[in-house]
Amino acid sequence: MDHHHDTSTGSSTVDVLALVLRLALLLSTAFLAGGGLVRGPVPARRTLYVLGGTSALLALVSALAVDVNVVALAIHVVLAVAVPIVVRWPSAGRWTSVALLVLVVLETSLGGSGVEFALDSVFVAGAAVWFGFALNGPVQTSAVRPGPLALTLGGLLVLAGAVRFGVSGVGFDRRLHSTLFGLATVAVVVLPLVVSGLAAVLRGRAYRVGAAGVALGFVAWSALGAIPAPPPLPVPGVPLLAEQAGFPVLVSPQRPGHNLVHFPASAGDDLSAGVRGGVLTKAVVRAGAEGTWADVDLPAGRSDLEIHRGDTTTVVEVDAGKAPGPAIADADAPECAAAALGGLVAGRSDVLTACPSGALTPEDSGALVKLVEFLAGRKPSAITLVEDDSPRGVAAAKLVRETASRTGLAVRPDAGPDTALVVVSGWAPAYLAMTRAAESQRLEPTHQYGLYLAPWLLNGPIVNAVASASVPLRFDPREAVAVGYAVAVGDRFGGESPTVGGFRTWLGAGRPAGDVQIFAAAQVNAMPMYPTEPHATGMVMDRDYAGQWVPDGTIVPITSVLR
Repeated sequence: MDHHHDTSTGSSTVDVLALVLRLALLLSTAFLAGGGLVRGPVPARRTLYVLGGTSALLALVSALAVDVNVVALAIHVVLAVAVPIVVRWPSAGRWTSVALLVLVVLETSLGGSGVEFALDSVFVAGAAVWFGFALNGPVQTSAVRPGPLALTLGGLLVLAGAVRFGVSGVGFDRRLHSTLFGLATVAVVVLPLVVSGLAAVLRGRAYRVGAAGVALGFVAWSALGAIPAPPPLPVPGVPLLAEQAGFPVLVSPQRPGHNLVHFPASAGDDLSAGVRGGVLTKAVVRAGAEGTWADVDLPAGRSDLEIHRGDTTTVVEVDAGKAPGPAIADADAPECAAAALGGLVAGRSDVLTACPSGALTPEDSGALVKLVEFLAGRKPSAITLVEDDSPRGVAAAKLVRETASRTGLAVRPDAGPDTALVVVSGWAPAYLAMTRAAESQRLEPTHQYGLYLAPWLLNGPIVNAVASASVPLRFDPREAVAVGYAVAVGDRFGGESPTVGGFRTWLGAGRPAGDVQIFAAAQVNAMPMYPTEPHATGMVMDRDYAGQWVPDGTIVPITSVLR
């Protein structure tokens, strides 16, 4: 049986029963607090008893349906029962109602930000006072004039609704009418406007007439705290990072034609993707890349991408636009997507116009020159060079040959016992070269002067294909900035390991180039102990901690700065 979750509603994670209970509880409690706060000539005590019992009962039922704080539950029940009883004493009744009203504000906000809490306080308090006048009648005193107060309350509700719309993140787009969150946002803006219009015409008589509008607005306001905000609309050409499927999904480059849909390894291996109504493609492992990847052809314009995992189907809205995307070689597409992921994790929405394999950067050129010069000092018999036909690979191979010739090093395609392997290709050829090198070294002495990777090849599956590999880098993967990126990308994308291309886009343009050092990445576990075994205080025995650049391994500098 298929379970379809259409993420365009923005409410796939909402428990309907819990939401209904929450809304009924908050509405009845707001009426109760307002009725106790505003005292008429003949208090509606019978109505307050009904509201108090209803509020207390709904609180207890909610505790059975969802996890609640026991202390808060007890306080809610006590206050709900107490308001109808103590209302006969005006001062005690008002203070008890104020306490209950504060509790309603806290329950409505659900731990929102400071601005949201302030808005909740204004809207809930204004609605509760309106409910109190609706229950007890508009009583006029020297301090309270019901007519002007109705206009004031309506204005406060309108202002709160307008600000709530401004901070909601939903602009004037189709999400306003196509998602539950958008419809609720419209309601908290439109209904107070209607109520304010009634207050301007009816004055003190507007309380009972407008109570239904305020109640509906209050329900919509309370629902906003429980309904997830819809994701931003997809932008053509900007790789899409969707998180509504229960696990992250990356769609790149989000242009008409061939696209890659990427899932982290933590999402499992029973995954497939395809445009709704079209062919589904199974997500498979790609050489040199983490996680799984599905090839999907997107049509021009908006479409629905179906993600299948087992018997569960999730729909993610995509928008490929009409303009063609950049020319991306299939072998380089995973690296290109991983680089784009860095910008998305940093909060930028940059259109993908080029991939790292499209050009050799000055930073990487300098690093490769220093690497070859370092190898010349070690005097291997030759360099075994692995390249590809990408613009970056061609330029890098030419640079390595020229530098080797200048320093007196031979370059040849075959391996030997006293050679050094230098890989300047893309991810897939590099992974193949490293697995072959590992097999050759297992059988006989091969590349005893080391295995060296271009900077962009510092990627978990590639470096872990061998016992140890070296990389010339302009940053230290152990420093705070690099670890911060590694943690960020792991948090946003299901534990995905960091990549150099992603790190660069995460940093953004204008980053200073550091000095070159050669780092060695190795699968090392110096003290193979289980995390539960006794060990010295402060020692981390579990290798699977956040911020690692080499999964289940380590990376350390093996040279000083290369001048």
